[in-house]
Amino acid sequence: MFVVQEVFFFCVLVSIWNIRGQYLVRNGQYSEKLAYADLSVRLAPPHLLQPKPDVRDLVFGKYFTDHMFKVFFHEDLGGWQAPEITPLESLVLHPASKALHYAVQAFEGMKAYRGKDDKIRLFRPELNMQRLNHSAKRLGLPSFNSTQFIKCLSRLISIDQEWVPHCETASLYIRPTVIGVDPTLGVATSRSALLYAILCPVGSYFHGQVSKGVSLLADPSYTRAWPGGCGDSKLGSNYAPTIHIQEKAEEKGLQQVLWLYGEDMQLTEVGTMNIFMFIINEEGEKELITPPLNGLILPGITRMSILNLAHEWNQFKVIERIITMEEVCRLTSEKRILEMFGAGTACVVSPISNIHFLNQFLHIPTMEQPSPLYDMILKSLLNIQYGYVPNHPWIIKVE
Repeated sequence: MFVVQEVFFFCVLVSIWNIRGQYLVRNGQYSEKLAYADLSVRLAPPHLLQPKPDVRDLVFGKYFTDHMFKVFFHEDLGGWQAPEITPLESLVLHPASKALHYAVQAFEGMKAYRGKDDKIRLFRPELNMQRLNHSAKRLGLPSFNSTQFIKCLSRLISIDQEWVPHCETASLYIRPTVIGVDPTLGVATSRSALLYAILCPVGSYFHGQVSKGVSLLADPSYTRAWPGGCGDSKLGSNYAPTIHIQEKAEEKGLQQVLWLYGEDMQLTEVGTMNIFMFIINEEGEKELITPPLNGLILPGITRMSILNLAHEWNQFKVIERIITMEEVCRLTSEKRILEMFGAGTACVVSPISNIHFLNQFLHIPTMEQPSPLYDMILKSLLNIQYGYVPNHPWIIKVE
């Protein structure tokens, strides 16, 4: 009888330990298992290496480098497995994978820049990792150690370093992605995941539009995000529903969509960018405004960097608050809007010239300013990214 009780209590303890282990994995406490020290590298054979495209031919997201990074997570095997760098190859997924059925998928967008000294630099990558972990948590996907992943990405970039354009009009776009790969149907936490990263050299996102500014469609019939939703996470499911509306904008000869929310038509994002407005306020002072991080917009790394720079310069007021279309219309009629621009990794800073709203065009005089703020911000960011500001704290060099 005593032996039976001992066996019973042992089985209970094992069950408790297994449940505890699953809890720790799900809550990110095993994330250290994604270890750079375990990274293996399998190089593409010479005959499979691709020719590098001419910088003048670069189209966003069209060309990809020779290698990729990937690491699997399996809860039943204790968490993150050994990471690897392999030749760029197709993924093999079970047709019931959660990423395919329930959009259990999150991603990031970041860049590597070749500086004037031929050194390759990453711009604030720790913030991208922080945001990707936030997005993964929103989907019930496992977290990972940011420092270890950045080291793995740096190794990948060093292997494909000749794909980083040798000029300051282009860069290497980095797309880390995490997906649920459970081979089971059912809306539930994913017990298996794949974290991977691919690279592609890119040029200008808007193909010359920066010289004359972009035009926007502001249609209150469509909403990108709402309170309690996922607008503050970078999920694939946030972007697919915008494609049809983007096509409507293009049919009108416009480049992007200005996303509005609510009965008061609050400005949230422009395309895939955060939005800024530079105005003359009621007191006659210059003021830079951007919508607050209230769950409706993505906390952009470029957005944060612009706010950091503006506070450091201390040349005008800097405010995070709600902006409505009523205010934009009023300030436009009073000629108190100086500039509007979008900001994001892909385009960096993109000036806005026109907004098509309720069958009228609102002209924004961004390109008519003698010394536009957007250009000052753009040059400042590029100088940091391409190494003209030595030892800047936002930069990590790829060795």
